[in-house]
Amino acid sequence: MKGIYIFLFAAGLCAGGVAGYRMKQDAPPTQTRQILYYQDPMHPAYRSQKPGTAPDCGMDLVPVYADEAGAAARVDNAITISAARQRQFGIQTVPASVDAGTTSIRLFARVQADETRVFKLDFGTDGYVKETHDDAAGSRVTKNQRLATVYSPEILSVAGGYLSANERASGSSSMTKEAASSAAQGAATAGARADRLRNLGMSDAQIEEISQTRKLPEDAYVVSPVDGFILSRNVAPGMRFERHMELYRVADISRVWVEAEAFGQQAEAVQVGQKGRVLIPGSTHSMDGVVVGVLPEVDPNTRAVKIRLRVDNPGFKLRPGEFVTAELTTSVPRGVTVPVDAVIDSGSTQRVFVRADDSHFVPRVVRTGAQIGDRIQVVSGLEAGEAVVLSSTFLVDSEARLRSPESSR
Repeated sequence: MKGIYIFLFAAGLCAGGVAGYRMKQDAPPTQTRQILYYQDPMHPAYRSQKPGTAPDCGMDLVPVYADEAGAAARVDNAITISAARQRQFGIQTVPASVDAGTTSIRLFARVQADETRVFKLDFGTDGYVKETHDDAAGSRVTKNQRLATVYSPEILSVAGGYLSANERASGSSSMTKEAASSAAQGAATAGARADRLRNLGMSDAQIEEISQTRKLPEDAYVVSPVDGFILSRNVAPGMRFERHMELYRVADISRVWVEAEAFGQQAEAVQVGQKGRVLIPGSTHSMDGVVVGVLPEVDPNTRAVKIRLRVDNPGFKLRPGEFVTAELTTSVPRGVTVPVDAVIDSGSTQRVFVRADDSHFVPRVVRTGAQIGDRIQVVSGLEAGEAVVLSSTFLVDSEARLRSPESSR
């Protein structure tokens, strides 16, 4: 009987051993934690591919495991900054948000005379200049002010015909039928002669003077057609001139053009009809204007697009050729924005640092757009809600630059 119990006990041990062996064979193998690198606990920027001591403080390097580093450790160029180091740097992050608004852009600009208010003064016949009167370039002139006295036989001949036609056109209401017909014919001839005088270069003021005085003038006068300024003068007393030779150029600058230079996205944001302001250097005055054109040409030297504003110029505060600043307010559509201080602009590229987890930051190249107050739009490279470094951005950038291939062994 005792032998039977011994046999059963031995059989149980055997069965248990076989089952234990099978369970061991079926159990998954123990997983070994993957070490990504070793780093200096005091200066996390220093990394090594094997254990050892830190060269600066002599402390043992600590391993960084893949499961601890998280997703940031598997991203190229991730920067590791411990919580203590972040507090020391004063690093703060803010989430990227979606915003819309308006922005003001200031453009370098120059005052130009409105070409539709620039007048070229000439004669449709030959002649010579007898004298000139206060006609220096840059002088301010008034409408119908005499600038020069000229002699032209053709003008005087046509003026004589105009005077005779006016005499035939005048008469009383009791004139005969034949006289009335002659007067009507004279009036038509006088009108034609007046048009001929205008084409030759005589002013309406002098034509009216002939009608009033009924005297044939000895000379013709060059007069200013508007209140304005003389832009150019090409005459001198005693000088002969030919048909359609430009004698003067006079501009009415009570309204002027201000042509500003815009680049890239600035030019795309400007629209015809948009309101703007013109700021005069060295003055507290500003003048309202409106965009009347975005010129199609691009300056081959500066690659700038010309933006033309029309500005009323009471008191002639703006002078042609003067440099000013044009300020335009444009609407910015909704888009991802971050604080301006979060973006590091190297000129050729812009980048931000995105928080991957509590101790890892990833540099991200972005493309920026319009600025809205103290925020700037990010056109590409960043999603709304991602946290970016706001303060001590340049310290994080310096920490990133310290990491180089030579620091890994």
